Amino acid sequence: MFDLDGTLVDSVADVAAAIDRMRREMHLPEPGLEQVRNWVGRGAEALLDKVMADCPGQFALRQEAGERFARAYREAVHVHSRLFDGVDAALQLFATWCPLVCITNKPWCFTQPLLASLGLDKRFELILAGDSLSHKKPHPLPVLHALHHFGVQPASALMVGDSRHDVAAAHAAGVRCIALTWGYNHGEPIEDCDPDWIVDAFVDLL
Repeated sequence: MFDLDGTLVDSVADVAAAIDRMRREMHLPEPGLEQVRNWVGRGAEALLDKVMADCPGQFALRQEAGERFARAYREAVHVHSRLFDGVDAALQLFATWCPLVCITNKPWCFTQPLLASLGLDKRFELILAGDSLSHKKPHPLPVLHALHHFGVQPASALMVGDSRHDVAAAHAAGVRCIALTWGYNHGEPIEDCDPDWIVDAFVDLL
């Protein structure tokens, strides 16, 4: 089971560009890439909460921001986004060993086109987006759903991710987790999240 953003794909530049466009259209200051990097990974709603924190209580403005961001990101979901080094070759090899699952908090309307544009949609036998189930990471439901779908016991599964949410979801489902050091963990060192293993390069998974 693999997380998407920050694990397989470096997507923050396109997310940040969409946020900056949205804020610019609303005549608000643009946060920029480095600020957005610390906000991504918890899903679109949590991201917008961070982005619009300077407009508390302005619900109409928050709704407008969500609509503008969604439109901007859908139009440019894969401009600067790229696979991290070694991802495609590793997934191709892993797929010969076992079923692969993508579990992301990104909504399906962004997940599917991004995976397709990167040529990853056919690599996974199951894709669970942030709105596919009633709960998303760090809740264990997506991991448990994947285990049930394939009839796999927790001890025989593995989660690969880059953030506390990935580690928490995996461990709550009784699954071991490999954490990557290059992703988006909201400014927190990944070792503080107590994963089972930590790797510095995708090739190390091999």
